[in-house]
Amino acid sequence: MSDYLWDQSGSDPDVQQLEAALSGLAYDGDPPVLPSPVRAPLPSPPLPRVRPPPYRPGAPWTHARLTPLALAAGLMLMGFGVAFSALQRERAQVRQGWNLVPVVVAAVDLAEGTVVTLEHLSQRSVPEQFVTSSVIKPDSASYVVGQKVQVAVAAGDPLLWNEFETSRAAERLAARVMKRARALAVEVKGTTGVGGFMRPNDHVDIIGSFKDPLTNLPVAVTLMQNVMVLATGKLTGTTNVNLVPEAERAYGHVSLMVLPEEAEMLALAQGLGNLTFTLRNEDDLDVLEERGRATLQTLLSGERSKVLQQKRFNTIQVIRGTK
Repeated sequence: MSDYLWDQSGSDPDVQQLEAALSGLAYDGDPPVLPSPVRAPLPSPPLPRVRPPPYRPGAPWTHARLTPLALAAGLMLMGFGVAFSALQRERAQVRQGWNLVPVVVAAVDLAEGTVVTLEHLSQRSVPEQFVTSSVIKPDSASYVVGQKVQVAVAAGDPLLWNEFETSRAAERLAARVMKRARALAVEVKGTTGVGGFMRPNDHVDIIGSFKDPLTNLPVAVTLMQNVMVLATGKLTGTTNVNLVPEAERAYGHVSLMVLPEEAEMLALAQGLGNLTFTLRNEDDLDVLEERGRATLQTLLSGERSKVLQQKRFNTIQVIRGTK
């Protein structure tokens, strides 16, 4: 559609009248000031690239961007040091007063029925207050080599004597008695049995204490010398004593290997008085031709005591001198 204002075509009388009215007016003011166009600021030239100085051995650390990292690393190391020191102090306080002793432990897991070898054994130190007589010590480790464990044992667990089976239930004392000899059980009480230190295969002398029927005074006589002990309680020479709990090692009687005639003498002596045992050195096989006899007069006179004291001094000094 055409526009009259541009091409002046058309015949609108109102428009023509308005144009005629405005044609005589004139503008006598200052010309208007038009705003200058706003120009965008020119971009700043790029800053030159700064390169860090090359590293030289021995030169001080001057890179500003790495200083916070170094500070953080230093604080971290300091924290670790403080924590480690506190842990060490706490461990020292916990262990204060502990006396550590070595014990035998399983180096690997042991299944029930395993026959123990040296490769199965190790040792570690534990507080002494936790070690009982049932725990195996390193100096007794050889006793369990070749033995069979009755229960499963985990690696690192201390080994106990009662975890091993013993063959004492299958032992027969008769197999230990020599031909033409006899085994005789004799009651022992406290110190009369060497304070409980007799063991199978030991050799002892037997002293009998009675009343002399002629004088009615007490007398002590050496009845037998160098007698072999077959068993103490139910422990024999083939029993591994270290595999028996300590409470079961005590005994109230011992079994001796004697001749039939000697068995008769001991049976009579037990009914008349008390029997006392003296322990011999395992290499001492000598016997006295004249058996000893002590009476109340022997004790009171002191003559025999002087002679025996000199003999004991000479004998012990010679024995000690030969070591």
